[in-house]
Amino acid sequence: MWPRLVANKILRKSVGSNNFVADFPPDTDEKLLEASGLADERPSFDSKSIVFNQHKTTHLNYKVFVSTWNVGGIVPDDGLDMEDLLEAHKTPCDIYVLGFQEIVPLRASNVLGSDNNKVSAKWNSLIRENLNKRVAEPNQDKEKPESEGINGISQDFRCIISKQMVGILITVWVRGDLWPYIRHPSISCVGCGVMGCLGNKGSVSVRFQLHETSFCFVCSHLASGGRDRDGRHRNSDVNEILARSNFPRGTSLDLPKKILDHDRVIFLGDLNYRISLPEDKTRLLVERKEWSVLLENDQLRMEILNGQIFKGWQEGIVKFAPTYKYIPNSDLYYGCITYKKDEKKRAPAWCDRIIWYGNGLKQHQYTRGEANISDHRPVKAIFTTEVTVLQRGKKIRNLFFSDRFEDRIDGYNEIDSKDYSWIST
Repeated sequence: MWPRLVANKILRKSVGSNNFVADFPPDTDEKLLEASGLADERPSFDSKSIVFNQHKTTHLNYKVFVSTWNVGGIVPDDGLDMEDLLEAHKTPCDIYVLGFQEIVPLRASNVLGSDNNKVSAKWNSLIRENLNKRVAEPNQDKEKPESEGINGISQDFRCIISKQMVGILITVWVRGDLWPYIRHPSISCVGCGVMGCLGNKGSVSVRFQLHETSFCFVCSHLASGGRDRDGRHRNSDVNEILARSNFPRGTSLDLPKKILDHDRVIFLGDLNYRISLPEDKTRLLVERKEWSVLLENDQLRMEILNGQIFKGWQEGIVKFAPTYKYIPNSDLYYGCITYKKDEKKRAPAWCDRIIWYGNGLKQHQYTRGEANISDHRPVKAIFTTEVTVLQRGKKIRNLFFSDRFEDRIDGYNEIDSKDYSWIST
C-alpha cells in the first residue's frame, strides 16, 4: 500500500482544485448567486424583461483576522481556550484566516500516509465553538436571550475553506451574511519536503473572491535549521511555492491563476527564518528585550530589504518576543535549563510570521498569543481591507415574476458598509 501512496504524493500536480472541506459544497455559492440575480450576467433585451445597463461601483471596508501557529504535533484538548488566539469577542472581525503547522507529528507514517482529518476536524470544531459563542451584554436581564453579536457584527460564522496537507492546515471563516458574496473558492497545495515534493514542508494556498475583490492566503512551513544552507533552502521553498501554486481560471478564464495575481495576498506560517547572531548573544539580547538590534539581524527582514525574495512584500513592526523555541507548557526558552546529552541547541527566533503583498490592506495589530502547549507561540494580525462592490442595474420584470422574488433580489443590493472608526491605528 505504501508504494502506491508515495507514488501518488510524488506525482500529484500542484494545481488548484475544489477538494476542500467547507460548510457548503464549492458550487453552492454560484447556485445561490444565480438564483438571487447576483451572478455575473450579460445585459440582454428579451420579451420577458428589460435591463438598464447602469452599474454602480462602491467600496466597503472589512476587517480580517489572520493567525499562524506551529502546534508541535499536539492534539488540542476539548477545553483549549481559543479566545487567547482569536480574540473574537474582544476585537470582532468579519473574516478569520487561521493557519497551523504540525497539527500531526511529522513522522514517516503521517508524511507518506493519508492525512489524519480527525485532527483538523478537532481544530475546526474548537474554532467554530469560539467564533459562534454567545456572549451576554453587560447588565442584561437574565430572562432575556443572550446577545447575538458584538458591535453589531453577527456571530453566525461559517467555514468557507478548510484544507490540510500532512501537518499544514488552513481554515477560513466568514460572517454568515457575507457568505452569499463569496465566490470561486479554491485551493493549491505545494510540497517542498522530502525529495522536494512531499508535504512535510511546503504550502497550502486558498483563494476566493469577495464581491469583486480576490483574496489569496498562503499557509506555509518552510525548511528548518540555522545553517547558511538552510537559509538558502528556505528561499528556494518560497520560490517554489510562488512558481508552482496554481488556481483554476474558471469558466470565464479571467480569474487569477498565480498567487501574486490576486488583489490581496497574505503569506503566513512557520517560515523558520532565524537571527544571524551567535546563540549566546541572541539569548542575551532577548533577555534584555532589545528587539530592534535583533531585528537588524533577522533573516526574513534582511531578505525583504535586499529584495532577494519577497520583493515588494511588507511586514508590520515586530514588537513582541521571539516565538521559538520554548519548552512546551512553560514560559522558558529551550536551552535555559541543563541540556540532555547530544541534544541540539536552538536559539530564540521569530520563526512565525505574517507578511502581505500589494495595496488595499492596512494592518492595525501584529502581536503574539501566549498559548504554551507547543514549542512555538502563535502570531496574529488584524487588517482592514477595501473591497470593490459592483451593484448592477435592476430588471423591470414582467408579470411572470412575483413581488416576493423581486424583494429578495433587491435585498441583496442593500449593502451597508460597516463602521470601523473604533479600530485603533
